[in-house]
Amino acid sequence: MAMAASLFLSFFFFLLSFSVSSGSGSIGINYGRVANDLPPPSKVVQLLKSNGITRVKLYDTDADVLTALANSGIQVVVALPNELLSSAAADQSFTDKWVQANISQYHPATQFEAIAVGNEVFVAPNNPTQFLVPAMKNVQASLAKHNLTNIKVSSPVALSALQSSFPPSSGAFKSELIEPAIRPMLDFLRKTGSDLMVNAYPFFAYEANSKTISLDYALIKQNPGVVDSGNGLRYMSLLEAQIDAVYAAMSALKYDDVKIVVSETGWPSKGDSNEIGAGMDNAASYNGNLVNRVLTGSGTPLRKNVPLNVFLFALFNENQKSGPTSERNYGLFYPTEQKVYDVPLTADAAKTPNNVSKSQTPVAQAPAPSSSSGQTWCVANGKSAQEKLQAALDYACGEGGADCRPIQQGATCYNPNTLEAHASYAFNSYYQKMSRGIGTCNFGGTAFVVTQPPKFGNCEFPTGS
Repeated sequence: MAMAASLFLSFFFFLLSFSVSSGSGSIGINYGRVANDLPPPSKVVQLLKSNGITRVKLYDTDADVLTALANSGIQVVVALPNELLSSAAADQSFTDKWVQANISQYHPATQFEAIAVGNEVFVAPNNPTQFLVPAMKNVQASLAKHNLTNIKVSSPVALSALQSSFPPSSGAFKSELIEPAIRPMLDFLRKTGSDLMVNAYPFFAYEANSKTISLDYALIKQNPGVVDSGNGLRYMSLLEAQIDAVYAAMSALKYDDVKIVVSETGWPSKGDSNEIGAGMDNAASYNGNLVNRVLTGSGTPLRKNVPLNVFLFALFNENQKSGPTSERNYGLFYPTEQKVYDVPLTADAAKTPNNVSKSQTPVAQAPAPSSSSGQTWCVANGKSAQEKLQAALDYACGEGGADCRPIQQGATCYNPNTLEAHASYAFNSYYQKMSRGIGTCNFGGTAFVVTQPPKFGNCEFPTGS
């Protein structure tokens, strides 16, 4: 009986650990190098490790970078650039040599996760679309020759490959791309068990439609959401709607079993005067909320059981990129390795305040990296505008149904009689009432989660059951 109970408990905890790991996604980062002021690869690897980044995506197979990544424990996605597609498609001996020179000689010290064959090929100059799938097949065959079939092969596509994307349920690929490229590529991904790489940027959609798209919706902030008129699903962020539009497009072609990895997404911290929405605070909000969403949430409304796996763009600001100012300002770090703004990049860090740039650091008690009990609390951001904080407090105590009796005059938590203290108590009451659900500690950006009991006078903040 004791052995049976022990086996049951072991199996239960196995299922529990599986559900936790399969429920949330992963965060990686794109390491672009179109700049002349970046630190050497050895220092970059240390930067990645010190920030808990375990997945990195490159745009080439630079020898110095691959050598620096050896024995780092970091999973690597490399790229075969667009200009090599025609050669890779024409002759497998070319991909044999490419795999030997750029993959095999660094393996297994450098841990290759996938190869991105081309990048946004359908909109690339000189139209290399016809070479894409043959090149992917030859790369896969060359990997098999070297017993490296665990390395997946895919190709990042831009959302411009869609003919329709709104509402998400109407998602459809451009008809002229389907038979020449999309269908054979999806067939290849299905057969090899690889994910479709998708580059998705809510910033571009918001910039072009700022009068009709809510900024909070684009930044993954608390908002009413948008209901898909086709299937009735409610979307709380533009990114999820974009991803599901691609899923719908694949479903229309009967490829419901192919999963998506977001190979690029980000928000610029600076832009030209006509680049609506570009800016430090919005970039911090988007990336911070996205990391929290990916690491503590589940899948999209259309694919709830498929974790979101995302590569942020980008590691550094790149001063030699052409185009508008935004193109040079997507980095989370300056070339000096200083953060452009604070963004959590790990599950533990994602529990700490998001939506907050360096200039907006909350003044409430700073949380510890983690709580030994696993408990969390919700507190007010004391630097929020007073009227905004008061409105959030009124909502929590009114429509939100928080228990605000302890902060009434003469009650146990009335002192200290400050807006921040009272709002913190009300926010936490609502947060615990809602079982500490994702998005229930935001209040329009005036609140954040902490992992240590808040300290406001002698008031004890309740925990969930």
